[in-house]
This record gives sequence, structure tokens and C-alpha cells, in this order.
Amino acid sequence: MSLTIFSSTYRSLCRLHRIQGHMMSSQVSPDVLLEKVGRAGVITMNRPKVLNALNLTMIRQIYPQLKTWEQDSETDIVIIKGAGGKAFCAGGDIRAVMEAGKAGDSLTQDFFCDEYILNNAIGSYKKPYIALIDGITMGGGVGLSVHGRFRVATEKTLFAMPETGIGLFPDVGGGYFLPRLRGKLGLFLALTGFRLKGRDVQRAGVATHFVESQKIPDLEKELVDLKSPSAKDVSIVLDTYQKQSSLDSEKPFVLDRHMSDIDRLFSSSSVEGIMQNLKDDDSEFAKKQAETLSKMSPTSLKITYKQLQTGASLNLQDVLIMEYRLSQACMRGCDFYEGVRAVLVDKDQNPKWSPSTLEEVSDQSVDQCFSSLGDKDLTF
Repeated sequence: MSLTIFSSTYRSLCRLHRIQGHMMSSQVSPDVLLEKVGRAGVITMNRPKVLNALNLTMIRQIYPQLKTWEQDSETDIVIIKGAGGKAFCAGGDIRAVMEAGKAGDSLTQDFFCDEYILNNAIGSYKKPYIALIDGITMGGGVGLSVHGRFRVATEKTLFAMPETGIGLFPDVGGGYFLPRLRGKLGLFLALTGFRLKGRDVQRAGVATHFVESQKIPDLEKELVDLKSPSAKDVSIVLDTYQKQSSLDSEKPFVLDRHMSDIDRLFSSSSVEGIMQNLKDDDSEFAKKQAETLSKMSPTSLKITYKQLQTGASLNLQDVLIMEYRLSQACMRGCDFYEGVRAVLVDKDQNPKWSPSTLEEVSDQSVDQCFSSLGDKDLTF
């Protein structure tokens, strides 16, 4: 073997090990803690230095444990939370996915496939599933929480689905829960990546309860101490803690005064129509949203629009099958790699999208993203 070929092969191997290293947990400190506390199964995302970003190892540890607890007569409820005090889970480890895509590694299939299977397991879970979303909750973190029966936000919660800014789309079942929010709120959040904070996460319908962050340890203890609780028993405990949490209760929902504008401006049969509505409107709010959308991947915006439109009438499983097709279309395209480069790698915040305008993204190219993958389609 020549030195050149050896050097190239060695570099490729190093790169692959780096990618796998991103996704594989170290033995010293597990990426996810799975504990039995009393009659409760407790899942703790344990990567605080990277805001508990979700990797393939974590997904592959959580899923079988969830299934075991679901069948276990000694386990009554499941609680999921994040370590470190800053984040529940700030999203999937997309940088590793991006590197894998460039290296032709199967992680680009495995990650989305296993993540969506986990999302579905949470959505169909037979026992009370309580997500304590105390801190940043975006992307993959939303998938670990929003489909569960109970989602508890605090004043530290920051929710967003910012995927159109990195050449992706609001996946993990976004096509299911977003169109089911009131009016055009879900479409607005999906296209713009708008951030909701604290009590507003509950007011939007993303969380089921709001409890002050300092009360979360007591809440968790009370939940763990429940004897053979039903979903109603869990609900009573959460309602009690919510009643004791008055922080920001006098503040209106951040989008209250804009809801009629959102419903009006985001009502259109196309993304181009929405952009035109925003440009024709003189309000500062409309100008700000037009400016935001102009920075997003045009392909992502069109995929997302159709994703929510289609997902509104599908069940969660069918939405996830659709989203797996979309994920693989994004892996084949170029905007995802460019978006991750601009936002996470070089951090110049200046992605060069291709195509660069909405008009250049044909309906045909969007429709192709939704096409069946045949025997490579997601199955449950």
C-alpha cells in the first residue's frame, strides 16, 4: 500500500472514529442515567456540557428500558429530565449526523430511524410519562417530551423548533403536534423557529403544566412516592403544584396580541403566499417575520409547509414515516450540510442556500422528498 493511500485510509478511519465517538457514550460518565426510584422509572439525560444533546447511544439505551418498564408490574410511572440545570435536551447531535453524511456513514439512517421509533413509543406509552422540561427544549428534546402524557414547563424552559434555519424541518413528530396547536400558531413556530419561554410554553399548548423550577425536586419526590398511581392521580399532583406556582401568571401570552395577525398572515396555500402577506402588511411584527423567513432555507420552508399540511390529518406513526422520508431527502440534499456549517461549525450565520429563493424550489422537487423509500421506509 502506498503512503498516500495509507494516509488517506488512516484519515478516513480517524474521521469515522470521531463520528462514532460523538455518538457513543464514554464509560466514565454515562450519557443517560436509567434508574428505578421506588415504583418510578427515572430517565436523566446526562450530557450537561453539550446541553444534553441526544445521541444514538442514548436513544438505544432509553428505548428498550422504556419497553421493559411498560411491561413491569413494579413500575407505575416514568419521569424524564435533564442534568445540569440548563437544558432538558437542546436537540439531536446533528453535528455528528452532518459529519456522518459527509463520510457516507449509516448514522444518517440509523439516528433518525431509531429516534422516530422512540418518539412513537413515547406517544403510545401505556403508563403515565412525565417530562420535566426545565431548561432548553428544542428539536430532539421536544421529541422526548411533547408526545408524552404530561409535560411540565418551568420559568427556565426555552422551547423552539429552529430546523428551517439549518436546512432541516421540525421533525420528531412536529408534523403531528404543530398543526394541532390553535389557529396557525404551529405553522408560525415551524417556519420561523420562534422561541417560547416559561409559562408561554404551556399557554401555547406544548406543555401541559407550569411549575416553578425550585419546586421541581419536591414535585419529583411526590410523584415517585405515589402508590400505584393512575394518570388521574399524577394529574392531581401536577395541578396542585401548578396552583402553587404564581410566577409570571399576570403576564399575557407573548403572542396574544399577534394571534389574529398570525392566523391571517400565515393563512395561504403556499409559502410564497405567506411571504407576500407579510410584505404587504405594514406592521413591525410582519416585517420581523418576513426578515426571519428570508434567512431560512427555501427548500426547508416548503417541505415544512407541506409536512404540517399533510400531518394535520395523519396519526403520529404515519407522520413519523413521512418525516423519515423527509430526513433522508435532507441527507441527500445540500442545505442541511450548509446550514450546520453556518450555524454550528464555522458559526458565520451566513448559509448559502441552494436553491436560494422560494421561486426556484419547484413543487415537483418538494413532492419527491415525500416519496416512499420502498423497503427502506420506516417500520414500527
